[in-house]
Amino acid sequence: MTERVAVDMWFDPICPWAWITSRWLLEVEQVREVDIRFHVMSLSVLNEGRDLPEQYQELMKSGWGPVRMCIAVEQRYGSDAVRKLYTALGTRIHLGKEQVGPELFAAALTDAGLDPALAEAAAGTEYDEALRASHEAGMRPVGQDVGTPVIHAPGPDGKQVAFFGPVITPAPKGEAAGRLWDGVLLVAGTPGFYELKRTRDLGPIFD
Repeated sequence: MTERVAVDMWFDPICPWAWITSRWLLEVEQVREVDIRFHVMSLSVLNEGRDLPEQYQELMKSGWGPVRMCIAVEQRYGSDAVRKLYTALGTRIHLGKEQVGPELFAAALTDAGLDPALAEAAAGTEYDEALRASHEAGMRPVGQDVGTPVIHAPGPDGKQVAFFGPVITPAPKGEAAGRLWDGVLLVAGTPGFYELKRTRDLGPIFD
């Protein structure tokens, strides 16, 4: 029997593409010998000091709250709780189209069986140092010119590979998810392989 291995994904709760990738990884977990662990990166941190369109600047301002809260949950409860909270946040943000703010934060914490008082972490800077450290741990191997999702995984030779993506819609299910995982690992583990891309002609599909 093949030993199960840990695969780590860095996410920002406000990114719809990361959400879809995360749901794909949970499918992969069912058909391949992998255990998915979720960690926090921050698009708000990534885009600090960058010249951005006004609408995106507003999105980055609203993005601080969810990631701060995720770090607060990780510090109190551990990584398994981050997984539960991410599912609760993503369900409300991307499926429910709820407005990102204190009410959503408290509701998502309650959905995940966590202390809703941790919603207060979203408004302060107490967890920013730990947030930046988590962000750096995820982004260091892939560089600063990508966003989320970022995945770290054992490659075909057992050595860690790290990459941005895959950006997919909708998330494959069952064995189709497993086949995509096999292919992603194959190309990501190839020395000198950097990019495979085409123009997106579909928006996020959350089926």
